Amino acid sequence: MSKEGMYNSIITGIFHRYYQPGLEYFEFKRDDLSEIANQLGIKPPKNLGDLLYSFRYRRPLPKAITDTASVGMEWIIESKGTSNYSFRLVQMNRIIANTNLIQIKIPDATPEIIDKYMSGDEQALLTKIRYNRLIDIFLGITTYSLQNHLRTTVTGVGQIEIDEIYVGINRNGVQFIIPVQAKAGNDQLGVVQTKQDIGYCTEKFPDLICRSISAQFMEKNLIAMFELAIEEGEVKIVQEKHYNLVSADQVSNADLQNYRNYE
Repeated sequence: MSKEGMYNSIITGIFHRYYQPGLEYFEFKRDDLSEIANQLGIKPPKNLGDLLYSFRYRRPLPKAITDTASVGMEWIIESKGTSNYSFRLVQMNRIIANTNLIQIKIPDATPEIIDKYMSGDEQALLTKIRYNRLIDIFLGITTYSLQNHLRTTVTGVGQIEIDEIYVGINRNGVQFIIPVQAKAGNDQLGVVQTKQDIGYCTEKFPDLICRSISAQFMEKNLIAMFELAIEEGEVKIVQEKHYNLVSADQVSNADLQNYRNYE
């Protein structure tokens, strides 16, 4: 059995162990994954956390699960503390780049030697954002990278990982905390991860203003950036920009004139 098939079988088994028609929420434990695998005659994966991470952030849930959701709703998996999780039925919420937006050309400041050897994964995206100061440009404030791949905990949620976290300051001295979520390839920007990032920042840095950022490669050097906020329990897009990293000579006078109109 392929890894994808194994993961699908186990998560479907977990879902149907607890689901009853009409339920919109139920909890399960990480140990249930091994029990279900053994019942199905499947050798449990060594990294049970990767199975859950995959369905929370990377891949869609199997059709056998999604078919139980009513129109406009979807199932998500939430962390409920150490080794505890839940399935929750929520309103369908997607963070998808608007392909009709203009592409803003930015002279690419990524060192050529870095560009030569980097891959096209999330780390590459974070690196390009950092070298090109895209957080500063996007938010209009001065920011500094505090830490990347921060593993921490949130009360009532348990362990989380934030791709990168920045601190920032504006011209009036107001300070900000900025969690950044980065996705490459077919990975989807996750509303669950956004809620967890914001939850951590408001809990850990109550005196700072939290501005949550998500970024995604649309193409190799075309980066979609979103500022996200929570409104009535749902993740909403505050603003979205698309930045195209190009050589300096590709930014024409006509481009510069057009950008004046966007101020």
